[in-house]
Parts: sequence; C-alpha cells; structure tokens
Amino acid sequence: MKWNCWRQKRMKFRHNKKRNTAFLFEALVKELTKSIVKNDLQTKEKIISLIKENFKKDSILAKELKIYKSLLESKNLSNRVAEKLIYEARREYKSLDREVVFEAQSRLINQINKKLSRNIFSNFVPQYKNIATIYQLFSEEDGPKKRVLLEEKVIQQLSAPTEVLKEKIIPTDKLVFSTFTKNFNSIYSKNLQEDQRELLNKYITSFSDNGIEFKIFLNEEVGRLKNEMTQSLRSESVKGNPLILEKTQKVIQTIEEFKNTEITSSMIQKIMKIQSLVKEIQN
Repeated sequence: MKWNCWRQKRMKFRHNKKRNTAFLFEALVKELTKSIVKNDLQTKEKIISLIKENFKKDSILAKELKIYKSLLESKNLSNRVAEKLIYEARREYKSLDREVVFEAQSRLINQINKKLSRNIFSNFVPQYKNIATIYQLFSEEDGPKKRVLLEEKVIQQLSAPTEVLKEKIIPTDKLVFSTFTKNFNSIYSKNLQEDQRELLNKYITSFSDNGIEFKIFLNEEVGRLKNEMTQSLRSESVKGNPLILEKTQKVIQTIEEFKNTEITSSMIQKIMKIQSLVKEIQN
C-alpha cells in the first residue's frame, strides 16, 4: 500500500510531455519534417491542418507556446533580466485558464491519436530537456526548494552566451518589426528569385504570428530542396564528376541538418544559396 502511494506521488511530479504544449508543437513539427522527406502528402496535410487549427493566433495553446518560447529562445541575459523574464513568464502562465488549456491539449492529443499516430509522442525533439525543465518550473505542485533549483537552472540557460546572438532578431514591437523589415529588404531585395523572395517575406512576417506559418512553409521548402538535390545525383554530369558529386552530397547533408538547427538569418542565407543552386541545376 505504501509503495503504491509513493509511486502515485512520484508519477505526479514527473514531466508529462503530453501535457507540455511546447513539446506537442515541436513533436508535430518534427513529424511534419518526416512526412515531407518521405513525400507523404496525406500526412503532411493532416499535420498542417492540426497545427493551424490548434495553434492559430490568439488560441489558448498559441498563447502558452509563446510563453515557453520566451524562455527557450532567450540567451545571453544578465541574471537580473533572466529573473525578471522568469517572473513575467510565470505570471502570464498563471493567467491562462488551466481548465481551458487542459481541454485544448486533450483535444489535440485525441486528434493526434486518431488522425496520425501515437508514435508522434516518441519523436526526438530538440531542446527536450529545456522544455521539460520549463514545464516543471511552471508546476505549482513542486515544493519551494525544487522550484528554486529549477529557477536557477533556467537562469543558467538564459544567461548562456550564444554565437548566433547577433543573428537572432526578434522584434518585440511595431517599430522594431518595421526597422527589421526595412533593413532586410534593403539588403536582399535585389536580384532575388521568386522562391527566395517568398522565403524572405515569410521569414520577416513570421515574427507577427509566433513563427507557426513560417515553420510549416520552411519544412516544405527544405523538403523540396532535398528532393531536387537528391534527384540531381542521378544525372550524368554529377555522377561523372567526383568533385561535383562530393559537393552535392555535402549540400544534401547540410539540408538534413536544418531540421535540428535553430532558425536564424544565417540559416536563411544558406537556404537561399541552395535555392540558387537548385535553380542552376534545373536550367
């Protein structure tokens, strides 16, 4: 009897990834990538439909996801700023109606089980440990000691330096967003291909909707580029030239690595170069 009580208590404090909105979103994005690589159009459309339905702007899950992202995507902060950010994130998290969140999560979990597969919950998700830590940080069930330790862990994550900090431009208001758009267009608007212009436009506007639409588009575009580069391996001009063959294989490897790479302006530039390469191959 004592063992069962302890086990139930232990289970209560464990991370429940199905009740972690950030995990659910990233698991779906991961599955979307897999479906695009496999050219499984039916599954791809189902996933896109689920993401748009459950994470649309101003939905309860979109609001909660935004809170998670505020902690997951912030780096190189001072301890003081990190503490303030955690405080505000907790405050916003508590302001959400937990019953409404639970119902929305239940609906999404049910849709995944019925329309897709339970295996999606086993997908490898980048930053899984950080996502789980933030989930526990928000939990009201943990004692004060554990909450303090978790907060310290998150502060360390937020204070960690990052080499791509200069590349991560996250507009926080209309003025910054407008400036970002103007600067990006002034640098890249000349001599762009149609697919490159579409990529940039969607990247710029992604900041206004939490990046959901852009992630969907980016997965499709990366899948298209991989398919084009893979098909080029069959051409005589590539097969007959060891140097070109090696470079083509490296490009395909780079595309594969995109699915586990944080979206930055540097990554966007790499994709644009590959778009140009694909255009040359097609011509």
